[in-house]
Amino acid sequence: MTRTQKTVFILVALVALILGLTVNKVLNGRGQGDPTALIDAGIILLPQSRQLPDLQMVDQDGQSVTVNELKDKWSLLFFGYTFCPDICPTTLAQLRQIKSELPKEAVDKLQIILVSVDPARDNPKQLKQYLGYFDPDFKGLTGASVEDVQKLANAVSIPFIPADTSKPNYTVDHSGNLAVIGPDGTQRGFIRAPLNNQKLVVQLPAMLQRK
Repeated sequence: MTRTQKTVFILVALVALILGLTVNKVLNGRGQGDPTALIDAGIILLPQSRQLPDLQMVDQDGQSVTVNELKDKWSLLFFGYTFCPDICPTTLAQLRQIKSELPKEAVDKLQIILVSVDPARDNPKQLKQYLGYFDPDFKGLTGASVEDVQKLANAVSIPFIPADTSKPNYTVDHSGNLAVIGPDGTQRGFIRAPLNNQKLVVQLPAMLQRK
C-alpha cells in the first residue's frame, strides 16, 4: 500500500467514524423525544429541574408521604379535589384513557397522583373511593392544611385559590395543568391543559425514556 493509499484509507476511516458518531447522537436524541413534538403534545420540559419542598402529606391509604421523596417513577401531579363538578372527573377520565393506550413498559414507569386542593373534605378514605371510580392504581395526596398544599402547588407553579370553606357546597378554583416529576424526585416540567389524548399517547413514552 502506497503512502497515498494509506492516507486515503485513514481519511475514509475518520469520515466513517465521524458519521457513525453523528448518527449515534441523532438516534440517541430521537430516543429522548423530539422537543417540537413534545411541545405540540402539551409537554413543556424545564431547562433546569426544580427541587420539591420537604412536606409531609398523607396518601389514599392513610400512609405518610414525603413529597420530595417521590422517586423511582415519573409522576404526573394533578391538583384537584373529589367534589369538583367538571374539570377533575374529565381530566382523570382522560388520564385513565391515556394510560390504557400506553405500552406496558411506559405504564410501569408512570404514576398518576391527585393532590387535593380541598383537604378539609378530602380525607384518605374519600380520596381512595373517588380514585377507584377511575383507576385503582391512581394515587392521592392530601395535606394537614390548605397551606401545605399551597406550598407544593406554588413550588411547581400550579397555584390554586383556596375556597371559603364556610360556604355550603363550596368549589375550588384550580388549574388543569399537570406537574411532571422525574424519577429523581425533581420537577421536570408541565403538561398543559386541556389534555390532547392522541398526542400524549404518542409522546409520553419518549418523555419517560429520559433519565
